[in-house]
Amino acid sequence: MTQLIIFYDGGCPLCVKEMRHLKKLDERNHIQFENINEADFAERFPHVNVDDANAYLHGQFADGRMIYGLDVTHAAWREVGKGWLIAPLRWPGIRWLADKVYLGFARHRNRISRLLTGQSRCSQCRID
Repeated sequence: MTQLIIFYDGGCPLCVKEMRHLKKLDERNHIQFENINEADFAERFPHVNVDDANAYLHGQFADGRMIYGLDVTHAAWREVGKGWLIAPLRWPGIRWLADKVYLGFARHRNRISRLLTGQSRCSQCRID
């Protein structure tokens, strides 16, 4: 049963790499992965603004509550039993700085991806 939906940028090689890793760790199939670039995305998820979801990570709990940015990352890693790895990024004091760093990463993820993977965008990145 899906506990968390992650709305990710399927054109970002780094984003897709993390989603592949999470999917592999998600042995209970509690996470649903949704590429915001799919042709029918807006029809299936009209409540998610694609421009906003492209600017920073969006997620949705099974009860409908939306979460954003590093809160999505923490929830996903917690769902696969490894939330402790990034829990410090949600601690008071560190949270504010971590969120600012994340927004900088999100804004420049294509450049960062090019440096790390040699590819800034991909047209058909898949997590399967």
